[in-house]
Amino acid sequence: MATLLKGKEVVEALNEKMIEDVTALKAKGVTPTLAILRVGERADDISYEKGAIKRCELVGVEARVFALPADVSEEDFLAKLQELNEDITIHGILMFRPLPKHINEEKARKLLSPGKDIDGCTDISLAGVFTGNNEGFAPCTAEAAVEILKYYNIPLSGKKITVIGRSLVIGRPVAMMLMHENATVTICHTRTVDVPAVAKDADILVVASGQMESVGAEYLRPGQVVIDVGIGWNDKKGKLCGDVKFDEAEPIVDAITPVPGGVGGVTTSILVKHVVEAAKKL
Repeated sequence: MATLLKGKEVVEALNEKMIEDVTALKAKGVTPTLAILRVGERADDISYEKGAIKRCELVGVEARVFALPADVSEEDFLAKLQELNEDITIHGILMFRPLPKHINEEKARKLLSPGKDIDGCTDISLAGVFTGNNEGFAPCTAEAAVEILKYYNIPLSGKKITVIGRSLVIGRPVAMMLMHENATVTICHTRTVDVPAVAKDADILVVASGQMESVGAEYLRPGQVVIDVGIGWNDKKGKLCGDVKFDEAEPIVDAITPVPGGVGGVTTSILVKHVVEAAKKL
């Protein structure tokens, strides 16, 4: 049976450090503050928003919600975003995406201040991930995957790591972050030939395919560590599942993140951590 790399323990360690930092900042008269910019009433946005607010409250970070109607004009949306950019009492901005089709998302990403881009969606933030110059912040889910590996003292230097998925939200940034840790990284995608063989050769497998339960026993071997980034509702099973077939993976690999209870909770903590770090940079 595989060791479960539970996110709860990672979150508790992150929270402990954040509480120390927030206490020190408040002693200097600075309250780290997150602005949540939401358009419409999408259920997944609201669910994530509630989780982020709860996590902020836990460590003493202030969260302010700026909810705009679904039919808000692009002009009004961009004006609100610029207002948040210029508000010196706000240290981080979470801009929910995807935006409605009538709002140019690329224009919004370019307007968002990189110093407040705590979810790592601006070009400058992503460039910082690729160059390793610490400019801006990494996408939260990608950083959460690396944080879990580090917390559990899983060696990265010199290890063969396969990342399944090449999105700019997870796949490519997590690959770059692991390369900065001196890992040898292979990215697999829809055009990769014989993905199971490539995955099976890896010491560590990061699965961010976006395809529920798409990775089974044929991708795995004993001794591996598996980070399952995916999460979705499986109607047939009536529960949340990841991109990895957990029932097949657990008896084979050495360690694996559960779904739920793995990467997701750490992602929210990384978001709040970025707000605290942004406030410390002032």
